[in-house]
Amino acid sequence: MKKKITIATLLLTCCMMTVWAKGTKIDRGIEQKTFIPKGQWMAGASFSYLEYETDNYQWVVLEDLDLVGYTFKVSPTVAYFIRDNIGIGGRIGYTRTLTDLGNLSLSLGDDLNIDIDDLHMKSHTFFATAFVRTYLNLGDSKRFGLFNEMSVTYGYGEGNSTNQLRGEPKAVHETKNSLNFGVTPGLTCFINDIIAVEASVDVLGLDFKWGEQTINQVEHGSMRSSGANFKINLFSINLGISFFF
Repeated sequence: MKKKITIATLLLTCCMMTVWAKGTKIDRGIEQKTFIPKGQWMAGASFSYLEYETDNYQWVVLEDLDLVGYTFKVSPTVAYFIRDNIGIGGRIGYTRTLTDLGNLSLSLGDDLNIDIDDLHMKSHTFFATAFVRTYLNLGDSKRFGLFNEMSVTYGYGEGNSTNQLRGEPKAVHETKNSLNFGVTPGLTCFINDIIAVEASVDVLGLDFKWGEQTINQVEHGSMRSSGANFKINLFSINLGISFFF
């Protein structure tokens, strides 16, 4: 009997709170104003190039490191605003990495040393992204605003590597696939009427990866992985520039 009375009391309380919430309107002073008008286009691109080279370099347990390589990445973006402050768009990208490892010695003690010679690695990846982006102006400012981007990205890549293993040549060919669902908030600042710079950070994401590899055209292997990211990584800040017209 007491349990029934308690449950009835809780239900009555929830109903009263719901009615009170519907009848009470809180004015927080937030006014939705037009920051990016309907019908406008946004276009932008990012580009990066990293080159590295070491010669007989030593670091902690690494010795005699001879390494040459580079990483190249380009990614154009375009979007159209279907409503005020709401745009839909796409992004494509290409990444290429080349690494030549002439020598590497891993010293873990007097009786444990690992040597790697003549390792050559080359890979390239294509990815395509569809996203929805919403904007919110900061106060009455038409120069500064916040945005949030929800996106889905698919990537496909291939890679080849060759090296010597116990005096025997080893060649590996692999293919990789990835699918990502992400949420990225950011800040934008207009330099003039058409050019804006922006900074964003990935705070939420779901990642799915799978791939296959072939060793010496005989042995086969595969991999699958999935994960979720629900944290702010300050080291993953993205900087970019966009043009509005």
